[in-house]
Amino acid sequence: MTTISFRERLEAKQPVILAGGYLFEVERRGYLKAGEFVPKVALDHPEVLEQVTTDFVRAGSDVAIAFTYNGHREKMRIIGQEHLLEPLNRSALRIARRVADEQTSLLGRQVFMAGNISNSNIFDPAQPETADTVRLMYREMISWAKQEGADLILAETMYFLAEAEIALEEIQAAGLASIVNVAVFDSGLLMDGLSPADACVALSELGADVVGTNCFQGPNTIRPIFESIASSASGHTCAMPSAYRTTEQHTTLFNLPDEGNTAVLPTSRTFPDALESQVSNRFEVAEFAAFAVSAGAKVVGLCCGAGVIHHRAVAEELGSSSYLTKYSTDMSKHFLYGSDGSLSENTKKFGEKA
Repeated sequence: MTTISFRERLEAKQPVILAGGYLFEVERRGYLKAGEFVPKVALDHPEVLEQVTTDFVRAGSDVAIAFTYNGHREKMRIIGQEHLLEPLNRSALRIARRVADEQTSLLGRQVFMAGNISNSNIFDPAQPETADTVRLMYREMISWAKQEGADLILAETMYFLAEAEIALEEIQAAGLASIVNVAVFDSGLLMDGLSPADACVALSELGADVVGTNCFQGPNTIRPIFESIASSASGHTCAMPSAYRTTEQHTTLFNLPDEGNTAVLPTSRTFPDALESQVSNRFEVAEFAAFAVSAGAKVVGLCCGAGVIHHRAVAEELGSSSYLTKYSTDMSKHFLYGSDGSLSENTKKFGEKA
């Protein structure tokens, strides 16, 4: 099979499918601590991370993302395990590279491997020295990603333009392709006061290969944000919402209420560990994927809250090959609602009363 670079793939007609949401998926499987959200699974249970990565690629993702989101020096410092920073990163990177290579061979389509950097949580425009600290954090992670064979770097959840610019500069210095996604709080603006569209225009003009938005907002409330980006930025764009049902009243996953909840929650919020009932269904995310492409997205995916069935629905909606399509819904054999002639007609009558 002829291989191409990620930049060449961006010029192909078919959208790039980018399955994300590793953080919440691993936590949902029980192998990551909510709250601190540090991807120690790469060291503690690499077999789990390899399975998640494989599942996301089999669902249709064109990219195997190295799960190093929040795997930066500041997060490791907070939990007192900074000495594990490089081993954690390299383990996650090697898992993603291995999955990308294996699935490229098995599926007969090229799967790219992305290194991953994220918001630092320490950047402060009022303290210029934090920019230097962030730069060094990104630089070391990107250098490890390059050494482990990354095809591109995904920089995501950037809620300061200035921090996103640092990330882009370091990616470019390493000579790697880039996807740079900003994240938008309920204000509708980045934390340095710029609109998402203006921020993405700036990043595109600086040479980012793909610019866009990810997380925080769900498939519904992210739409106007992405439309403004797609209509303003001159280059390729990415739409990658969380999978949660955010609304005009509660535009982000941080403040979603749950009127059906019957338990006493430990905090006043459903975020981050009581969001199960707020997840979009597979048909809703498929509709979002169609919207995103019609609005101009070149890279389409889902972030926090998305599972395998969501990623598969996106791939199927966009006409991409998914190994897991053979397990998509087929109600013809269902004992109550099936159409197969061999089913018991007497039992099927129970469906009206089920």
